[in-house]
Amino acid sequence: MVDLLSSPTVSYVVVVPAAFAVLLAFVHSYRASAWLNVFASLLSFAAAVSLFWAPHPAGDIFIVDGFNIYLIVLNTFVGLTTSIFSASYIGHEIETGRLTPLMVRFYHATFQIMMGAMNLALVSNNLGLLWVGLEVATLVTVLMVGIYRTEAAVEAAWKYFILASVGISLAFFGTILIYLAAEKTLGEGLAALAWSRLATSAPLLDPALLSLSFVFFLVGYGTKVGLAPMHAWLPDAHAEGPTPISAVLSGLLLNVALYALLRIKMVISANTHAVHAGPVLMFMGLVSLLFAAFMLYRRNDIKRFFAYSSIEHMGIITFAFGMGGPLANFAGLLHMTMHCLTKSGIFFAVGHVSQAKGTQRFAGIKGLSVTHPVLAWGLGLGVLAIAGLPPFGVFTSEFLLVTTTFARAPWLALALVAGLVVAFGALLLRMQDVLFGEPTAHNHKVNASTVPFFAHFALVLTAGLFLPMPLVHWFGQVAALLK
Repeated sequence: MVDLLSSPTVSYVVVVPAAFAVLLAFVHSYRASAWLNVFASLLSFAAAVSLFWAPHPAGDIFIVDGFNIYLIVLNTFVGLTTSIFSASYIGHEIETGRLTPLMVRFYHATFQIMMGAMNLALVSNNLGLLWVGLEVATLVTVLMVGIYRTEAAVEAAWKYFILASVGISLAFFGTILIYLAAEKTLGEGLAALAWSRLATSAPLLDPALLSLSFVFFLVGYGTKVGLAPMHAWLPDAHAEGPTPISAVLSGLLLNVALYALLRIKMVISANTHAVHAGPVLMFMGLVSLLFAAFMLYRRNDIKRFFAYSSIEHMGIITFAFGMGGPLANFAGLLHMTMHCLTKSGIFFAVGHVSQAKGTQRFAGIKGLSVTHPVLAWGLGLGVLAIAGLPPFGVFTSEFLLVTTTFARAPWLALALVAGLVVAFGALLLRMQDVLFGEPTAHNHKVNASTVPFFAHFALVLTAGLFLPMPLVHWFGQVAALLK
């Protein structure tokens, strides 16, 4: 068994955020706590990067393999850039009276708890521990969504709590079922919940119990992924919570929930007599893509608009992994990475835009190129990237997925392309006035931290122009693991 003491390198990505969460709860100065939050996130990122050179033992508790190591690094990197963005964003919220110093202490402490919980879920080889990590992350984000204490924020937090709790409860029931399926083969105890053991023993497990557990996992973790029709919590949570939390929800937490679902798919797919998980995921992905693409046209709130964009792209990623095969899985991994970087960067820009204009409504956000040209450039680049236009990395992943779909299932490719085109039209329609319309009267000065979102977009642009061979080889190995 590998525990925290015998695997210190793995433990750092969990222990560092937990330790700093306690410390940040007692720091009264906003500026000190903001920079301490950045420092904690930097240490977590350094610990994640060090996993590349550390031994990768797989025990019954923790595992680091090709699949999760890149997500751990991505998770901690976005956590770092979000903490940098938070320093200027939360400072403006204090100046305008939306947040008090006590709330900020709470925010910084819970931010580290949330990051640590997601890291715990990613390094867990134990199905139950992964569930605990996602549950803690869920409960913490519920509190952060409602931090403004407005009626709308409390309602959004309550809605998120109810729907996420139902989902996570169903995932817990799925955990019990898969344990029952594995108990006869792997014995009682931790071994029956270890991913590595379940994957190798899957052909020997009861296919009926595996199939039933997949249904509960799909609905349970699918709720956290934001797949339609289990998505209802996501737009409200993005719209009413602090923008840094919107960035983390959209860029990180959805990925972690999908990671859990894909780990389960690997087990289910290894048993030829169990349900075929791939077609189910393809169907759920297409439904989410098409539903969100049309819903984009009816959004009047900029954060809700990009929340539905997240549903759209999680649908694309789920469809890719449902199709399976080396190319589709490669496209899914690349799109998961590109969406994470792009969407979190977009929310960074949107956060400062809403502060500058004093509203999140599209009607009050116009003419950014005149009033706030730097923010206009940032948001414009993000929109071009998320729309899938070349030379950004999102174009590369979507092109790979569309081509492999046309080769294997042409009719499904038509639906996929239709969803992409519809969503592209909504992005163009909304962003024209936001960037180039007649400027609105309300224009506030904000000390925007532009480095985080330009850094994200630079990475997405680089990935579209050139993918380093080590990264291609890495994604190829993981794509083969996912089958």
